Amino acid sequence: MSRSVAWDHPRTSLYTDHYELTMLEAALHSGAAHRRSVFEAFARRLPDGRRYGIVAGTGRLLEGIKDFRFGDAELAFLDQHKVVDRQTLDFLAEYRFSGDIWGYPEGEAYFPGSPILIVESTFAEACILETYILSVLNHDTAIASAASRMTSAAGNRPCIEMGSRRTQEESATAAARAAVIAGFGSTSNLEAGRRYGIKTVGTAAHSFTLLHDTEREAFEAQIAAFGPGTTLLVDTYDVEVGVRTAIELAGDQLGAVRLDSGDLVAQAQWVRELLDNLGNVNTRIVVTSDLDEYAIAALQSAPVDVYGVGTSLVTGSGAPTASMVYKLVSRTNDAGEFVPVAKVAKNKASVGGRKYALRKLNEHGIATQEIVGIGHRPEDDGNDRPLLQQFIKNGEVLPGWTGHEGVVRAQQRHTATMAELPPVVRRLQRGEPAIPTVYEED
Repeated sequence: MSRSVAWDHPRTSLYTDHYELTMLEAALHSGAAHRRSVFEAFARRLPDGRRYGIVAGTGRLLEGIKDFRFGDAELAFLDQHKVVDRQTLDFLAEYRFSGDIWGYPEGEAYFPGSPILIVESTFAEACILETYILSVLNHDTAIASAASRMTSAAGNRPCIEMGSRRTQEESATAAARAAVIAGFGSTSNLEAGRRYGIKTVGTAAHSFTLLHDTEREAFEAQIAAFGPGTTLLVDTYDVEVGVRTAIELAGDQLGAVRLDSGDLVAQAQWVRELLDNLGNVNTRIVVTSDLDEYAIAALQSAPVDVYGVGTSLVTGSGAPTASMVYKLVSRTNDAGEFVPVAKVAKNKASVGGRKYALRKLNEHGIATQEIVGIGHRPEDDGNDRPLLQQFIKNGEVLPGWTGHEGVVRAQQRHTATMAELPPVVRRLQRGEPAIPTVYEED
């Protein structure tokens, strides 16, 4: 993975919902806006049948919170459209988040009720971040969770993220980042490479072959440009003819052939046999074509070397959101004392109080429970692991969580957390969460 470069972040303050600012206005009028508050982002449940999820998006979120400011253009829009009154506009003109943020690091596994992000500040400062926090975390976590299932099914075979054409442009960049956090080795998305130092790859599509009068001419042009170690797409016309032509032109130095259609299991088997019989034992087979974790698992017995995944990945493979919510769980009363607060509506209840999280591990270092302490830190019996890390202190983003460094750190966390979870997480069959979440009262 190469180094990322600095890039200009857009202001993020209007990536929010209208009612966030009207709540702020009303709270300023009531005098409650400056009460110290604790908000928490969590998921009440995992997507149907999933056994775990993977946190992603925090690094992007921290970068965005630094740029959550209201400049002249933003204030003029709010004023012109009468979204809020003058008092609120004056507050927003000086807005800068000055509180603390804690949470699960990117790449970490989470379960129902896990306190994935904790925001400690005034109500006014924390309230208006809700939509932005949820839009980033819900999207990126959904992608990382799907990507983790795919890389788990792939085993030691590398996966390439190539879904940019199947989603919105900013979502594509975010999806590439989330996929790499969860084990993908590279992406086709150049903007993700620029921003985050992610390895980018790519060679040619079917249109390149169709541009030329013959497949042979297309292969000759590609080899001339990139050398015999390139990857040739061999299924534009006849796969067997394509493979034979590729070997004739590139010899035993041919890097890989790509298969993008048909019965990939059967096709990979006879293409591997053909390659070997022609002396290309080191030429790899790359498969694409609407793969998801189930298709990847089905290809485990096939002689496939690399998987390229697009549509299913960038849409969360059936779970396009992590369904996280952002709730006020504690705030000060008139005496300045913190009191827990919670929503009690049927099927949407929340648990009040500031949370602390610990993962219980057995004597073999395998996770057995997610312990969430309410108002206190759960007791560590010696080999357990605290889960919450501090990301922002007094409004300043702490080093190591953003940019290229943040992605590398998240990759390492994902590898470690997957080794720590029970083997059941590698099953694609529907089931309950791999470990239970247990609340401990103070």
